[in-house]
Amino acid sequence: MNILVTGAKGMVGTALVNNLINIRDNKNRTRPEIKIDEIYEYDLDSSIADLEEYCQKADFVFNLAGVNRPENPDDYMKGNFGFASELLNTLIRHNNKSTIMLSSSIQATLAGRFGYSDYGRSKKAGEELFFDYATKTGAKVAVYRFSNLMGHSKPKYNSAVSTFCWAVANDEEFTVNDRSTELELLYIDDLIEGMFDLLEGKEKHCEFDGVETVVKEDGRYCCVPVTHKVTLGEIVDLLQQFKEQPTTLMMPKMPEGSFAKKLYSLYLSYLPVDKFKYAIKTNVDDRGSFTELVHTEDCGQVSINISKPGIIKGQHWHNSKWELFIVVAGHGLIQERNIITGEIVEFEVSGDKVEAVHMIPGWTHNIINLSDTENLITVMTCNEIFNPERPDTFYDPV
Repeated sequence: MNILVTGAKGMVGTALVNNLINIRDNKNRTRPEIKIDEIYEYDLDSSIADLEEYCQKADFVFNLAGVNRPENPDDYMKGNFGFASELLNTLIRHNNKSTIMLSSSIQATLAGRFGYSDYGRSKKAGEELFFDYATKTGAKVAVYRFSNLMGHSKPKYNSAVSTFCWAVANDEEFTVNDRSTELELLYIDDLIEGMFDLLEGKEKHCEFDGVETVVKEDGRYCCVPVTHKVTLGEIVDLLQQFKEQPTTLMMPKMPEGSFAKKLYSLYLSYLPVDKFKYAIKTNVDDRGSFTELVHTEDCGQVSINISKPGIIKGQHWHNSKWELFIVVAGHGLIQERNIITGEIVEFEVSGDKVEAVHMIPGWTHNIINLSDTENLITVMTCNEIFNPERPDTFYDPV
């Protein structure tokens, strides 16, 4: 399959092309039904001759080209309707009836809250042009009305989320006029998966009632149903937590598929290179060191413990707190004793064979470096963040 992507250097186009390349080169094996031979990238620096060649050879077309913030409002229609006409006429000249996708906008829903904007009118005109093309040629047309897109794009341009991410990551000032303003956001990775669904003929259809997108099997439009409705206040509050994480070590909850997880990935993409690395406090004494790496709101903390040769650490027990010790370098011995029955168990551990050992509530425990020359390095996870006011830690040698 040969695929043409117009607007290939925009935010969506760049992401789509990069991921199509991954499929073509067999780096992404999650879509075995998609077979790609060539990817044709058309953008502002391409020529008419390029468009002629690509429209002749393409088996599938993603039309992502368009304008959203021109200096002259007349350019909305020229960029969003004019190029669409040129593209479709070129396909007609080559009798190419390949499936074609159109990237439109929720603002084309004229009955919606955006009203009759120049941008919305130009997108609506492009949609009708594509539907007429489908009727006249019999080609399959997939018109997507995207909500606010969320991906790495130029800040202070057309995405409030990108602007906020950039500002927070780079210590720049920004303004939130109304924290209660709600946005419906479509994350770029979800959009790309929707485009893969389209390539496989598994796209979702929908209709618009002026306010909501309604998934409907026989809907006129296509949609990516995975969106997130969040307020500006929720967005900037999360971003502030992300910014403070290197200091607090606290990683906010980010469940699979959540908005927070996607926003954190986007936020990181705006970090200046001097923030790629940050210092972590290490507690050092004559026995070695202990460093807390990450705190979480619901899963405790992760730490690194380094024990010098011959050193014993631990010698305590917990009522409810539990831990996992994972030796990643060195040679050691973990001992545990049931404080009620007196039963003792021992586990010889080594970085040569990485294993996890539970520290059970009600069992006092230690970890001993058996080496005379090498440090013992242990990753320790605990189900709660250490609270000095309620430590649940009681000294008792094994």
